[in-house]
Amino acid sequence: MSRVKAVLLDRDGTLVHDVPYNADPALVRPVEGAREALAELRAHGIRTGVVTNQSGIARGLLTEADARRVNRRVDELLGPFDVWALCPHGPDDGCHCRKPRPGMVLWAAGRLCTDPADCVVIGDIGSDLEAARRAGARGILVPTPQTLPEETSAAPCVAPDLPAAVRLLLGPPPGDRPPGPPPVLASDAGRPEPRRGA
Repeated sequence: MSRVKAVLLDRDGTLVHDVPYNADPALVRPVEGAREALAELRAHGIRTGVVTNQSGIARGLLTEADARRVNRRVDELLGPFDVWALCPHGPDDGCHCRKPRPGMVLWAAGRLCTDPADCVVIGDIGSDLEAARRAGARGILVPTPQTLPEETSAAPCVAPDLPAAVRLLLGPPPGDRPPGPPPVLASDAGRPEPRRGA
């Protein structure tokens, strides 16, 4: 596997349990194993960031200040993250940052002074992986009950949970590695734009 320098994670459904259009930091609950998985990445010198669609801002269901308070709570529980990228736009706003477009991934990679090819995006829906593909990054899907079956079948790399996704990136411990070259994490295959994303 080529060196992974940064991992960019979707927020809702990937790092924390999805609360639709959440404006309340008190409702933030990390997914099981998130703290340990992030600690493992950081212990290996891999930088971490969050790339999150928050269309509730455009819909008038929360303010950008609300979203940033929720982000701060996520950072308190799971951080510190090296970079945060938030898209406040709705699906019909035509912005370049909203996943599945690549803007947030490219911006976050730039902030980390990292080539997108050395980044991995971990998310729970197809738009996360499509944003990675368009940016030239790699992607891992961690399905949830909201993930469409076709998104899972189209994903080139799937892990059952966040700790497993991190193990996939890092490989087994040195004593457990089989002989031969390490596995290669495939780039995302092209597919139609998915149907949703906050």
